[in-house]
Amino acid sequence: MPCSSTASVPPTQTHLRRDVLGDAVDYLIPNLQIEVEFFDGKAVGVELPQTIEMTVVETEPGLKSATASSVTKPAKLETGLVVQVPPFINEGEKIRVDTSQGAYLSRA
Repeated sequence: MPCSSTASVPPTQTHLRRDVLGDAVDYLIPNLQIEVEFFDGKAVGVELPQTIEMTVVETEPGLKSATASSVTKPAKLETGLVVQVPPFINEGEKIRVDTSQGAYLSRA
């Protein structure tokens, strides 16, 4: 008979394999707290926060006169993840990213 329970435990550091992390590895930044799902004492999956603040490390120069529109450009983030951002976003800026869609939400 399957049984499920949830318990609050203090945060701990756990080493996880890439195959357990899956696409979540693109969102792992220092000090990010994630929930790890265990089965029979082994990590089987992770749950990320809905949004994460990340730093843009590479993108084309921004346009000062640009406003939010349907025009976007690629931006490489600190983990190597590439998302589409509005033209006014520049290198070094922090942005909010939706982890479920891998999409730009706003400036942080």
